[in-house]
Amino acid sequence: MKSNTLVPRPDDLPALAPDRLAAQAAEAVRELLAEAAAANTTRSYASALRYWAAWFQGRFGQPIALPVPEPAVVQFVVDHLARRGKTGLAWELPPALDAQLVAAGLKQKPGAFKLSTVVHRVAVLSAAHQAHKAANPCESPAVRQLLKRGRRASVKRGERPHKKTAITRPELEALLATCDGSLEGLRDAALLLFGFASGGRRRSEIAAADWQDLRRVGDGAFVYRLEHSKTQQAGPSASATPDKPVLGRAGAALDAWLRAASITEGPLFRRLWGARVGSGLSPKSVAAIVQRRAFLAGLNGDFAGHSLRSGFITEGGRQGIALPALMALTEHRSVAQAIGYFQAGEATHNPAATLLEGAPTPPTPASPQP
Repeated sequence: MKSNTLVPRPDDLPALAPDRLAAQAAEAVRELLAEAAAANTTRSYASALRYWAAWFQGRFGQPIALPVPEPAVVQFVVDHLARRGKTGLAWELPPALDAQLVAAGLKQKPGAFKLSTVVHRVAVLSAAHQAHKAANPCESPAVRQLLKRGRRASVKRGERPHKKTAITRPELEALLATCDGSLEGLRDAALLLFGFASGGRRRSEIAAADWQDLRRVGDGAFVYRLEHSKTQQAGPSASATPDKPVLGRAGAALDAWLRAASITEGPLFRRLWGARVGSGLSPKSVAAIVQRRAFLAGLNGDFAGHSLRSGFITEGGRQGIALPALMALTEHRSVAQAIGYFQAGEATHNPAATLLEGAPTPPTPASPQP
């Protein structure tokens, strides 16, 4: 986009005012997000809208207002999406504005965004227009085509979405081996097994797990009713049930933790101060526990809370469990999305790779005659 299409910023207008911009975006956030929206979604959308407001004022010298002009959205994409130029990767965000956004805490580091971040930011702005019933520039052919070409270009450069390392059966056993009989060890073992065995729960779902939603169905066996999840926000799914089994080793570990911690109400998984049991864990704390146990186990990889979810369906595919049975527990709506969790690193475990096992050996070429 040509620079002469930009609105010059008045000299007396501050480049950035993050507190005021946050207040300007607050009303849009409230209107945009439903009351039942997940806390992570709320934070994500609020952060994206604050960034849009700051970038728009810094770029055009005036506060953002809906509807945002289509050329401004195109400018946002080319400002933040890297492309292959004559001298390497290039993007259009002015270095001075880039530095100001970083200094204001609205951007982690200078440079282009990942494709996924650009797509998310545009999607949030699109949702804001939909909520306000305003003409939506994000749905314009120019913006859609630009993002489509951006995806193709990133694939040609060999860029792929980053996924956390899956915790499959071997990794889970290694993590559990670091858990002793202490209160902390009992908690962490129960958390890991609950998160894995109940269908690869997200870290937010583990943190939100509550005693009132737990039903004992036998000695050391439970059914957990997942009342709130990211998937359920989109409406009920015919392919899933909110009842998630916690059986076998997972049930026994959960039972041992609940008895040791004397938990009869409230969050299942709590903070600990020595022998004192505190309030419920946060989603961030759940991820930290997974990462700490992976470190203690000496595992290499990028582990996080989502590793349990990725590992559950990866292990299920490795063991040949039918995909509908897995999706009933994970609550994936899309088969393509579920299959995406069967990570590339598990390619050697794909049963389709052994279709030729047991087939006749191809004949050996005859030696050439002298």
